Amino acid sequence: MQSNEVKALIESSLEDARVEVEGEGCNFQLNVISDTLAALSPVKRQQQIYSLLNEYIADGRIHAVTMKFYTQEAWASRA
Repeated sequence: MQSNEVKALIESSLEDARVEVEGEGCNFQLNVISDTLAALSPVKRQQQIYSLLNEYIADGRIHAVTMKFYTQEAWASRA
């Protein structure tokens, strides 16, 4: 699976989310920028993302995913 496919999948499924994806092959680091997700608990945030990726994890197209979540403001102000 390519990083652009992961990005498109998440962004098309989560209305206000923007995703920066690093990695290739089957290992990805996701920076998820979403005020809606940022308002959720850490477990709920991850559950939202994993619900979109579980099919690809199960069939081996994705092996490892790490995630960081940001509000729009936090993403814009990071240095």
